Amino acid sequence: MNLTSKQGWNNFVEDVRKLPPLTKEQERDHRISFVYGNTKIENDNITREMVEEIDDKMQNAS
Repeated sequence: MNLTSKQGWNNFVEDVRKLPPLTKEQERDHRISFVYGNTKIENDNITREMVEEIDDKMQNAS
């Protein structure tokens, strides 16, 4: 795959659009990974378990 050209990017975008949607579990894993990675940069005391606990609480609250 060549992403250095506009056509390469266009082909990539079209391929991505054909992918099936994420499952709820995959969405949660992505969300937790994103939040953990970004907060860990700012606060070394953050653990993945803390992020998972907060995610669980937020999901239960909605």
